[in-house]
Amino acid sequence: MTRQYYSQRKGTNPNIKGLPLHNVLDLFVRVYGQLRSDGYFDEAFGFYCVDAGHIQGKLKDPELEMFLGIRTKGLWPIDQKAPFYSEDNFFDVLEFLHEHVSRPIKGTPHNFSDCGMHWQTFNGVLGRADFRNKINAVLAHYQHSFELSTDGEVLRKPEAGFEAIFDADLPTNDENVLARVSAATRLYRRHGSTLDDRRHAVQDLVGILELLRSKVKDLLTSSDEKDLFNIANNFCIRHNNDKQKTGYDANIWLSWMYYMYLATIHVVLRKIEKEGHE
Repeated sequence: MTRQYYSQRKGTNPNIKGLPLHNVLDLFVRVYGQLRSDGYFDEAFGFYCVDAGHIQGKLKDPELEMFLGIRTKGLWPIDQKAPFYSEDNFFDVLEFLHEHVSRPIKGTPHNFSDCGMHWQTFNGVLGRADFRNKINAVLAHYQHSFELSTDGEVLRKPEAGFEAIFDADLPTNDENVLARVSAATRLYRRHGSTLDDRRHAVQDLVGILELLRSKVKDLLTSSDEKDLFNIANNFCIRHNNDKQKTGYDANIWLSWMYYMYLATIHVVLRKIEKEGHE
């Protein structure tokens, strides 16, 4: 856990709830500069040699590739443009960089005029892991809670205390269940998700429980099992009629329902797994 210094512990630090975007962008530019200097983007973007000039990487025109991928102009060169990024720009670029980063493994030193290393061998898996660690350390300072996932997507961070549920593997080989839970999770946590997106994510989790309903009935009493589905049926999740309860804070309520249904899916699948080994 990151240490809190005096003004943070006292609660008088002006950025106690995190840094604004322009400060986070400043941090990002410095981290990106370090990674660029250390060769993490040499394979993709190329590098400069004092003798040969610019040595081309796999992307002949990184600016063009970024424009074609992100569909936004004015994002390259990163070190110059990043201080002016919007949040959407910033997260788009993070995902783009995650696709093209690679850790330098082997190379030869070019000592003339302190040119530096000319890397020839790279590892993308290790590079992406290093990049995520660096970037998530930057995002941890942001006043809004986001993280770069192992899939290279910027997602909302889990609420405090619920982190483990996203790290835990679902104990099933049912590809349909795995795919639907994964899709619901991405929909709920993705950057820019709306209340309607989160409502659909909860609806998708309820649909998965419907598939497992016979096992749910074995785990719960009849009234508890009915209550589990009545929540979704009566709070504007699966139906839209005049009987629906609407006088509640949707942000808080959807969050509670999402984690409750996701945890229930884990419990049911673990019960199924346990019975299969008995």
